[in-house]
Amino acid sequence: MKHGGDLVAEVLLEQGVGALFTLCGGHISPILSGCRKAGMQVIDARHEASAVFAADAYARLTGIPGVAAVTAGPGVTNAVTALKNAQMAQSPLILLGGASATVLRGRGSLQDIDQTGLLETTVKQCFAVEKVRDIAPTLQEAFRVACAGVPGPIFVELPIDLLYPEQVVREWYGVKGGEQGKGSLGGKAVQWYLDFHAEQMFKGAQDSPQRSTLRALRHTATDVSLDVIDAVKNKSLAAVAAPSLRKAKRPAVVIGGQALRHPEQADKLISAIEALGAPVYLSGMARGLLGSDHLLQLKHHRKQALREADWVLLAGAPCDFRLDYGSHISRKATLVSVNAQREDLFKNRLPTIPVLGDPAAFLVQLAESCGETMQWDADWLESLRERDRQREKDICAQASTAGGRINPLNLLLQIDAAMDERSAIIADGGDFVASAAYTLRPRSPLSWLDPGVFGTLGVGGGFVLGAAAATQGAELWLLYGDGSCAYSLAEFDTFVRHNIGVIAVVGNDACWSQIARDQMEILQDDVGVMLRRTDYHKVAEGYGGVGFLLDKPADIAPVLQEAKALARQGRPVLINAILDHSDFRKGSISV
Repeated sequence: MKHGGDLVAEVLLEQGVGALFTLCGGHISPILSGCRKAGMQVIDARHEASAVFAADAYARLTGIPGVAAVTAGPGVTNAVTALKNAQMAQSPLILLGGASATVLRGRGSLQDIDQTGLLETTVKQCFAVEKVRDIAPTLQEAFRVACAGVPGPIFVELPIDLLYPEQVVREWYGVKGGEQGKGSLGGKAVQWYLDFHAEQMFKGAQDSPQRSTLRALRHTATDVSLDVIDAVKNKSLAAVAAPSLRKAKRPAVVIGGQALRHPEQADKLISAIEALGAPVYLSGMARGLLGSDHLLQLKHHRKQALREADWVLLAGAPCDFRLDYGSHISRKATLVSVNAQREDLFKNRLPTIPVLGDPAAFLVQLAESCGETMQWDADWLESLRERDRQREKDICAQASTAGGRINPLNLLLQIDAAMDERSAIIADGGDFVASAAYTLRPRSPLSWLDPGVFGTLGVGGGFVLGAAAATQGAELWLLYGDGSCAYSLAEFDTFVRHNIGVIAVVGNDACWSQIARDQMEILQDDVGVMLRRTDYHKVAEGYGGVGFLLDKPADIAPVLQEAKALARQGRPVLINAILDHSDFRKGSISV
């Protein structure tokens, strides 16, 4: 007979989930066993946060909610930061959390806390399953809610006695009942209650597929209706926005990661952008959407361009600190803002034309509404391209500056030259990673992964696990700051055990540079920001990976090529790059 873990696995397969990310625990062991038995990939990380980060990355890259399973109590609490990161990045994922046995709630059992109360502000919704027959329908509902409207994480609490085989649970209950008072009237009453409780808990467990299928059909019909309504709304709002775009002379488009929430729609989105012909700035997960060197894509001086533009489209890019709260955009410009979340749509700046909905779908509809080829100011796009060319020249000039160690810009430019066309970049750091955003050219849609608006450090190891499961065969590059790498360096053990070939590059300048720049200038104090030039490559070797110490500029190219060859063999590599200090990003604290 199937146990609760088998029922969980059936739903995950039904939803198209190919991998489960986890850190083991007695409360959730049947889930891991059930998933492996069902043929799913089970990737066990070294920290619960990494498991949830992995589920986050998997969701972003596939469009299918990622799934992580963690044990009760501290297993759940360790996942909180990763859950909040997914919530703010609008990633659909399911966190399966173990819990104390249903009959022991509030009695001081191991790791028994109010988990749903703890997480209710960190996820879209919490579900607490109480009966085995409710496992499948509850999980199906969790997947639906995770993807509906603005996507986000869901927490599903699964008590230990719902997951293990019925016979085992009844044996537990027998022992517990017997211990209450053998032969006494009170003991018999306790045993009667436990038997009754078990009967109710397991009753009708085999009927769940029928009921859950009916519920799924009802929700599917509802979702289809909502999609039709959204399509009509997008068409009408695009018809409103199109005339203002036709009149524009200096348009600019900013596309955020929300536009990639449906990865399978990327080609349609690209075609729409090309049909509009307006200059485009990509941010966050949208980096790489147009490839490495598309003529419409601009990378530098976005602030100046937005101040000069007379028509601006924000597609999934809210006016938060990244756009200086909307002050980058001219008050004289027509501002069209498209966002799936109402709060973000009106944040800090009222758009001329607000569109509550999916940014990619609106862009496609806008291109259809505009129809003919747009005629912009002849010098507009070329002036933006010229600024980009000048900035690239400046970067190359700074990259050629020789110091005693590795010039970070030189290293990043050589990494860019070495990357395969089918590659994915995982960004986990402050100063070094921010410099990479200026220099690296992601090759294709969904080939750049960063934490998102929350700016969380520590995503690296987990994001690699998720990317490896979602992008089979892609060359994986993990860019670490020397501050951030310590958060997930232990996942090198996971990379080794699961044969995940990744090239991790640590930008080691012995400093939390993003903070130190302003702190030391304003406060003249280096408290808390200085590190050591630690031998991170030796740490990676200790976990079974391959480590390189890179401290000579002449060694960059050969080390990168050797690392690529090793990664193709499924061996994880860490390059400990000893950097010169740089003022490339002076004044980089964000507020």
